[in-house]
Amino acid sequence: MGSGKSTIMRFIAGCLHEAGQRALPIHERTAPHPVRATDELEHWFEPWRDATPQHLATRALSRWTAFVEAGQRGDAIPVMDGQLFHGDLTHLLLMEAPPALMFDYADALAAVIAPLDPLVIYLWQNDVEAAVRTVCAERGPAWIDYQVNWKLAAPYCERRGYKDLEGLIALYRDYRRLTDALFERLPLVKLAIENSARNWPAYEGQILRALRLAQSG
Repeated sequence: MGSGKSTIMRFIAGCLHEAGQRALPIHERTAPHPVRATDELEHWFEPWRDATPQHLATRALSRWTAFVEAGQRGDAIPVMDGQLFHGDLTHLLLMEAPPALMFDYADALAAVIAPLDPLVIYLWQNDVEAAVRTVCAERGPAWIDYQVNWKLAAPYCERRGYKDLEGLIALYRDYRRLTDALFERLPLVKLAIENSARNWPAYEGQILRALRLAQSG
């Protein structure tokens, strides 16, 4: 949350456009979303009420498969905000999916998207607690209540007794351990950026080099 996913998505889409390539930016709030499987559920905000983890993983892979097939037919380069880990994988964790299921899901998803030759950018910060507290301070009490009331009502958090802001921090420590491990094993072109310094020009330069795009200015 607040790691810069949307900022980086817009930056990449703009650079592709400047390079004469057609970009298709896909924000995490796009509705209907082309790959987010929870959109099809009655209680999309609380998928544990409507689906099992296996059911959600299967639906997600089906949507990604259709997305890749459409992408191969089109001429636009999709630039997606957060959905590899931040979308349905987050819900699988909240649903208390077994670790083996989440690793199998991520492996299968990597195989599905490989034909698009993607670059996966992983934004992270070394101090999870400081990162969460910073975004909470920036977004205010109403946003904190929204996050706490939603995520800490999930089976994963209830079983562990996670409460209030401290519980949200504990959840994201667990999430980071999971995504670190998943990112490490991704058999795709990837770039990890520790962005706690918020040095966006430096990060943008890293991304442009990874995309083999010239930096303007």
